[in-house]
Amino acid sequence: MKPETRTFYQTAVDKAVVRIQSSLDEALDLEMLARTAALSTFHFHRVFRGMVGETPLDMHRRLRLERAARELLESGAAVTRIAFDAGYETHEAFTRAFRKAYGVSPSAFREVPVAGDATCARPRPTRLASPSGIHFPSEPGAWPLLLTKGEFVMNVTIETIDELRVATVPHVGPYARISEAFARLGALAGAAGLFRHPEAAMIALYHDDPETTPAAELRSDAGIVVPSGVELPEGLFEKKIPAGRYARMVHEGPYDTLGDAWARLMGQWLPESGERVGAGASYELYLNDPSTTAAADLRTAIYLSLA
Repeated sequence: MKPETRTFYQTAVDKAVVRIQSSLDEALDLEMLARTAALSTFHFHRVFRGMVGETPLDMHRRLRLERAARELLESGAAVTRIAFDAGYETHEAFTRAFRKAYGVSPSAFREVPVAGDATCARPRPTRLASPSGIHFPSEPGAWPLLLTKGEFVMNVTIETIDELRVATVPHVGPYARISEAFARLGALAGAAGLFRHPEAAMIALYHDDPETTPAAELRSDAGIVVPSGVELPEGLFEKKIPAGRYARMVHEGPYDTLGDAWARLMGQWLPESGERVGAGASYELYLNDPSTTAAADLRTAIYLSLA
């Protein structure tokens, strides 16, 4: 694509994103967005989805749900009121959509999670995975738009790692709720002194493809790397991350944007790399302590098993 052509489309998409972010309190006028971009509705949708990674309507719905999730945690507003503000005509329709996105009902999302060791603390995520990196809350036009075609530079390396022994707490359900397993892990591993070992490192393992597996059936583990020979307390289970080749990328920023990084790694880098996914588990290795590090400065290495 010629630079001047790309600039035209990027400008059109930038304006559309600002309009979407600014219209969360009203229905989205798709024809108006296309007219503003000087494109037919058909071509506008294809350009927008190709550059951003989701349709305008999907982005609008996702941002409304992210806003609703924040309101559930930060306000005392009734669920019905939050449902109406999110564009749903009934409490039941909102609950179905919210459960599909977050894995629990709005009321359950409000419940305070069980506390664990501070080094395992994970804030309740309100952001849903987005290849563009656009989330609520953001001031319209204030974000760097991470377009999915060539605009985001991923520093991916291919490394060969040795086998890792991991003490884990299993989690079944949406990956965004693995914080619950980390809370249990912190309580068990802290009492057993596992954080004192030099090899100790926090890890999350993911075993299923979220694109093809229902959210309620996704399997993952919250874990801590432990040396061989160390006895595991009751409630922790041993898992092995097999030695082999892995694609490694370091994500900088809040944990609730890790889904974006995985989307870019799997949706952009992998198809263009010539590599294939291997049999090993994909996992995240947390490089600093969330209890003492600002969210913007958190660093997470994500590993994708390669054939």
